[in-house]
Amino acid sequence: MQHASGSGWQITTDTSGPMMIALYVRDAAGLNGVGRPMLSHASPKVRSADHKHLTADVGGLSALKTEWEAWWEQLLKAHPHTSPELSPPDFEAFGNSPALQRLLQAHFGSALTWARERRSEYAELEAQRVASGTDQLLGDMVDDRLMEVGRDSRDFTLTIIELPLDEQRAWYLEPDKIIMSHELMGQPELFRSYVQPVLEILV
Repeated sequence: MQHASGSGWQITTDTSGPMMIALYVRDAAGLNGVGRPMLSHASPKVRSADHKHLTADVGGLSALKTEWEAWWEQLLKAHPHTSPELSPPDFEAFGNSPALQRLLQAHFGSALTWARERRSEYAELEAQRVASGTDQLLGDMVDDRLMEVGRDSRDFTLTIIELPLDEQRAWYLEPDKIIMSHELMGQPELFRSYVQPVLEILV
């Protein structure tokens, strides 16, 4: 987790293990075009499999889509906390989402391993940013904006959730929350093109 802050403002950049697990489950189930915002596929690619046999008697694919979307919405609202709780092997918190519950039971081990690998890659990425000074980019952008407007910043917080996604871009959730590909900050011009408009609203 990284913070950039000044008088009355704070920007937090971090990733999310539970969201990584949700993305793994989404891609493993071949759920395309689900969730708001509609994020690209996870990277590295997760192999999808047919789950008709698992979910046929609990509503099938359409139930699974609805249940996954409800879970994703909860994860976004609760971030940085985990809600609902991921507790194997039964995943009791998913009792009202039987199709999703079965998928979690089937894939949790591999999803957890995949998410742990991505987390350690993210930790390396953060260390590289600190070493190269890239972690200063957000603070510099706020300073540039303050010079532009010629006043102190309004109070604001901005949360940037970086996830292993194969499309180099950002997705806006609400005025103070952005999801972005964890490699986007490594492309400063592209990164600025997504974050600058948000800072212009907030600062």
